[in-house]
Amino acid sequence: MANNNKNRHIVQLLSTIATNGHIKGFFTGKLYKGNLKKFCVPGLNCYSCPGALGSCPIGSMQAVIGSMKYKFSYYVLGIMSLFGVLFGRFICGWLCPFGFIEDLLHKIPSPKIKVPDKIHNILKYLKYVVLLLFVIILPFVFQDELGISDPYFCKYICPSGTLFGGIPLLSLNPSLRSGLGSLFILKLSILIAIILLSIFIYRVFCKYLCPLGAFYSLFNPISFYKLEVDKEKCISCDICTKTCKMNVEAYKKPNDMECIRCNDCIKSCPKNAISCKKSLNRK
Repeated sequence: MANNNKNRHIVQLLSTIATNGHIKGFFTGKLYKGNLKKFCVPGLNCYSCPGALGSCPIGSMQAVIGSMKYKFSYYVLGIMSLFGVLFGRFICGWLCPFGFIEDLLHKIPSPKIKVPDKIHNILKYLKYVVLLLFVIILPFVFQDELGISDPYFCKYICPSGTLFGGIPLLSLNPSLRSGLGSLFILKLSILIAIILLSIFIYRVFCKYLCPLGAFYSLFNPISFYKLEVDKEKCISCDICTKTCKMNVEAYKKPNDMECIRCNDCIKSCPKNAISCKKSLNRK
């Protein structure tokens, strides 16, 4: 399992570097504005990060919903759906920069907390509330006379935006620091809370608050990348469930909406009953 996690972290690191490859921006504090910014990256990665080469899918979705009086870009929803159909929450486990940060935070030596199942099974629906309310409903309903609205999730909640965008830009642009107010204090407080909780609770943001994870989770049961359990080999020992940090009973529901495809269950199974299956290669 250690080798699996090492390989996954290498892919996460490479993905983070690839989506934030505008190195010059980290020295100048200026955003990349080339043609690549027209395209969405798969994971949660702030458009305003000085190194960002692409657009955040959640930020892009809010942008088009918040200007629907003029036009709606089916490209944004289409590309997000394509990512979902191809990979599902594999993106969360392997390609998302903020997910990578959470994984690293959880490696800090400390007592680890497993949220009781009854509480977890309630809290896991919060991310769908965030998706519906802050990403879709509020930007759609509260538009000004020009048909434009605030990107509510990005503006008031997103910890990835604060970490990758807000803090670097403020540190590199003294003029921006003079305008700091209660909004930045709110977002910084949310980021600090998530950082601290992530040390003790595995991927607390992914589990309970991330709207992108909520969106991709809808595709887990039908995505091309799936997990499969061989019922003839499985002895229902429950080791995969105890191993899973996302509270998934892999031997019962290998394509549960909460699964981020970390593949720890595959490595832990004593009977090799769980395997990944790419539907494109189905015989």
